[in-house]
Amino acid sequence: MSLIELLIIAVGLSMDAFAVSICKGLSAGSATIPQMLTVGLYFGGFQALMPTVGYLAGSRFQSVISAYDHWIAFILLVLIGGNMIRESREEGECANPSFAIKTMLPLAVATSIDALAVGVSFAFLQVRIIPAACCIGVVTCIISAAGLKTGAVFGSRYQSRAELAGGIILIVMGLKILLEHTGVLTL
Repeated sequence: MSLIELLIIAVGLSMDAFAVSICKGLSAGSATIPQMLTVGLYFGGFQALMPTVGYLAGSRFQSVISAYDHWIAFILLVLIGGNMIRESREEGECANPSFAIKTMLPLAVATSIDALAVGVSFAFLQVRIIPAACCIGVVTCIISAAGLKTGAVFGSRYQSRAELAGGIILIVMGLKILLEHTGVLTL
């Protein structure tokens, strides 16, 4: 997997965290440097951890299903992307303005579940997980911090668009993986 492809997946995965960060900025009404770091580190940290966990789980089964790994990666990415698109159309509630661990931890886990499934896909595609997880974590950290600031300044205008864009990105990447592994697309 190329760096560009990995960055595209990282941006797609970070859109849930971005949307929640926008809402958090809206509800908090501010975005100080410590708040931006808190949001970025929680969301970025879990977005780095979850694909690693998914990768380790997927690696155990990789040899058994290697003939179908591209289909599994495609299905997982399409399901995750489709779910993000569906969520972008729902009316969301704004987040609790607190930055305490009891508020941030569940949000970080909830926004990173998709990354767990992507980690399983990475195992099937034999992606080097440490650089991939670090890239996803750093991208999510930066985007989440920017989302908090965006929410504090502009409000919830961009929340659903972020989820929609993330869903589309993941579906396109899943389709690309499938087409490359079936020989339809050669790059």
